[in-house]
Amino acid sequence: MGSNHARVLAGLPNAQLIGVADPDRGQRDLVTRVLGCPAVTEYEALLQLGVDAVSIAAPTHLHHKIALDCIGRGIHVLVEKPIASTVEEGRDIIAAAKKAGVTLMVGHVERFNPAVTAIKQAIRGEDILSIGITRVGPFPPRMSNVGVVIDLAVHDIDLIQWFTDSDIVEVQPQLSSAVAEREDIALLQFRTASGVLAHINTNWLTPFKARNVTVATRGKYVMGDLLTRQVTECFGFQPDGAYSMRHVSVGHDEPLRAELLAFIDSVRTGKPAAVTGEEGVASLEIATRCLEHRPAVSASASRNQSPRRIAG
Repeated sequence: MGSNHARVLAGLPNAQLIGVADPDRGQRDLVTRVLGCPAVTEYEALLQLGVDAVSIAAPTHLHHKIALDCIGRGIHVLVEKPIASTVEEGRDIIAAAKKAGVTLMVGHVERFNPAVTAIKQAIRGEDILSIGITRVGPFPPRMSNVGVVIDLAVHDIDLIQWFTDSDIVEVQPQLSSAVAEREDIALLQFRTASGVLAHINTNWLTPFKARNVTVATRGKYVMGDLLTRQVTECFGFQPDGAYSMRHVSVGHDEPLRAELLAFIDSVRTGKPAAVTGEEGVASLEIATRCLEHRPAVSASASRNQSPRRIAG
């Protein structure tokens, strides 16, 4: 992901990519050759080059230290999701950023997907009843330190709270470790403070990627494919079951580019970040509750265990 950040940052207007820090020599050589900017082994050396802002796309367990070191030098920070390994570490980062007066933004890039933006606009002002999200695909070889809840579902936890402008207050998770060390299947059910019911279906067992969102409101039913970026809404429901359909206009922006532009704009203007540290921690907290309150169940375990509801 870091190479993608570097590629996009190198092409943004009103910004200069000063350099990249990466312990992987192959990545460093690639960045130097393709982007023509300095590449160093340790991020401390990068900070000494005189940067105004950084994009942290390191492994999650390093977010806390790198972010605090940057913030301590008065550097604005975009940190990839999840904001940190723990809620406490995330709150440390938020407190440090506020004390230093620097911009802190969390990289929940899915918010900048044009299809997600179109869904958000389509349901604006609607009385939302339920949300269903499917995010599945094959096992990623790079993954080793987290399961599907932190890697995938945290995107959709954030979207549920963003779509509804409401906090999740109840979680009912079902997890399983079928082929991986950590959970690779998660069926998560939620209720927001506003009463919206939501569920997430995510796994690493599907041979192809799928990213689908459905939102039911009292006035319409919205369906979105986040990969093909097609959004459709059904409306005008009649007693005989008839209804109308229309395709919603969707933009073509690259989500990561839109995200990084928003970050730079916040740094330049002082406006609140598009995804605040508090929002990043809120999503991490719900994901953590899903893991803490519903231990992973192996595929061979009993299927008769009753689900547990945790009210916030």
